[in-house]
Amino acid sequence: MELSSSLAAVVTGGASGLGEATVRALVTQGVKVALFDMNEEKGTLVARDTGAVFCKVNITSDAEVDAGFSKARAANGQERVLINCAGGGGGGKPAKTASRDKKTGELRHYPIEQFERAVLLNLVGTFRCIAKSAVGMLSLDPLEGGERGAIVNTASAAAEDGQIGQVAYSGSKAGIVGMTLPIARDLMDEGIRINTILPGIFNTPPMNAVPENIKAVLNASVPFPKRMGNPPEFASFVLELLRNSYFNGEDIRLDGAIRMPPR
Repeated sequence: MELSSSLAAVVTGGASGLGEATVRALVTQGVKVALFDMNEEKGTLVARDTGAVFCKVNITSDAEVDAGFSKARAANGQERVLINCAGGGGGGKPAKTASRDKKTGELRHYPIEQFERAVLLNLVGTFRCIAKSAVGMLSLDPLEGGERGAIVNTASAAAEDGQIGQVAYSGSKAGIVGMTLPIARDLMDEGIRINTILPGIFNTPPMNAVPENIKAVLNASVPFPKRMGNPPEFASFVLELLRNSYFNGEDIRLDGAIRMPPR
């Protein structure tokens, strides 16, 4: 797929980190971009700086996603490109002996509602955007070679190397990996490709709060290069996945060859 001003794209989680870098990379190629994010302040600033369209969207909300796509399409036209970067999640073990109620002494398990929130955000939210974007792509005429559109998801190295306390995050990100090939097969006759990137440790805003000594340990844990990834490196890979029309149904790690230890 040629990246040019004839293309429109939607980037979820586009107000910061990997999503912001992707917005900026697409804009430099002339692509018309709309970004979905819950952070109105940051999203507005990125949009103002890049010329993108900001849409305040919580991807766990059907109505907000619908409204976001409507706004994006009214401004830029029907998107051929969807990049899913929105996501997150907390930590906790399914059960542990230290998890006792301070008053009753009763053992407690990991709050089910926290697990559900991670799944609704990372897995269901990603699928929601895929399904709604794919329906829109079907209204487009195929490009040369039969391609109608391309989708790139963001999972995590934790989908394969989940660490202690990452059950909700790892499980929900693994779900994104697991649905990539079936969706590629489901959409093969429609000319829509889909791939998923599994980033390792990246220098994104959450890392800004990490003490420098911890960052040094994280850097040293990467086989090569011995540092965290930078968001523009993620964005560069997104562009390649869009350009190379033979990439389809793949889950690719972008992690400096790291394999996460148990903790």
